[in-house]
Amino acid sequence: MVERLPFTKMHGLGNCYIYVNGFENPLPEEKLPELARRVSEPNTGIGADGLILIGPSETAAIKMRIFNKDGSEAKNCGNGLRCVAKYAYENGLVDEDEFGIETLSGTVQASVRVSGELVEEVTIDMGRPGWKRGDLPMAGGSPNDELIEELIEVDGEKKRMTGVSMGNPHCVFFVDSSVDQAPIEQYGSILADNHPLFPEGVNVEFVEMAGPGEMHFRVWERGSGITQACGTGACAAVVAAVLNGKAAKDKEITVHLLGGDLKVRWGANERVYMTGPAVTICEGIYFI
Repeated sequence: MVERLPFTKMHGLGNCYIYVNGFENPLPEEKLPELARRVSEPNTGIGADGLILIGPSETAAIKMRIFNKDGSEAKNCGNGLRCVAKYAYENGLVDEDEFGIETLSGTVQASVRVSGELVEEVTIDMGRPGWKRGDLPMAGGSPNDELIEELIEVDGEKKRMTGVSMGNPHCVFFVDSSVDQAPIEQYGSILADNHPLFPEGVNVEFVEMAGPGEMHFRVWERGSGITQACGTGACAAVVAAVLNGKAAKDKEITVHLLGGDLKVRWGANERVYMTGPAVTICEGIYFI
């Protein structure tokens, strides 16, 4: 294993990861979970929500792998995808402004908006959502059951949730009052990683509709806890809003996250499009 590891720290709306160029710095597979835990530590590492590797792909221009701060590997990450797209374009790993990125949940298409030589905004075609029990997956019932306003019990309370898969699983709760008062830590700590209803874990979101084209959003990500933003979660929230008649299909929705805003549209072609920023924070050398 290399002793000096070049890295780039980037964030999408405050959702920050450590990015490693796997074309130039391949890493041993067995070391990746521990490395993710180490670099994520704010006091003894670099400090981040996890580790993202950018490497060669046999099916797309590049491949992305995401490791949460607890060392578990995630299937997808919307904010991470935008940062990967920015990194790949600005570092010459791709030479077009539209290209494919392979993830564990499939290949998505990225489109970058460039000013000069820098990427200012990225749109990701996040693919088709799923909202059946088998898509998340969620235990109990038939795999074909639709998870719209599903009644579940959390910490002795019965609440209705809508389950949406964006390549990774999401449990969306709508609230009538301010989303800042939602029990995100209480529900997230119970449901996300070790609940029998969700054998592969689940991301937990609370949504407050501010109108048919606007929502406020908070998230607890499995393996990471409360984060500033979650791109796939924002997409899942928009899909859930449409499924519950709170928003219209093929209309752009502004999602207000702790770290900033995303624009999300569930198109008439059934695909979800997410547009937002990606920012490079710093570059450096991590001593392994």
